[in-house]
Amino acid sequence: QVQLVESGGGLVQTGGSLRLSCAASGLASGRTFSSYAMAWFRQAPGKEREFAVALAWGGSTYVPASVKGRFTTSRDNAKNTLYLQMNSLKPEDTAVYYCAARERYPGRNSPATAEDQYDYWGQGTQVTVSS
Repeated sequence: QVQLVESGGGLVQTGGSLRLSCAASGLASGRTFSSYAMAWFRQAPGKEREFAVALAWGGSTYVPASVKGRFTTSRDNAKNTLYLQMNSLKPEDTAVYYCAARERYPGRNSPATAEDQYDYWGQGTQVTVSS
């Protein structure tokens, strides 16, 4: 199965920046990284996992209004890697950030924001923003 490994988390001050990476391996035979829709989710302490905070699919990217203007996501398909650039970080951004992948094929090619729509998950990386 697909394996996803996040990295790049850490402790930063309010207003600081971090870049998270998600490296994929074990892709299904005949598939390339570009055939997977990718997303970032986060789970704050004591709270349930949020809907996707960033999506990357079909050459397009999306971030919700809650992080628009601060977060951007990108992917390097040649390196099987997804990135999340986080700027102007706030204490409320403190969470474990998870990378997820969704297999795409004809008939299953629409954007997905719910966690149960994703097939593979990483272990998460901790982001802590000090006040």
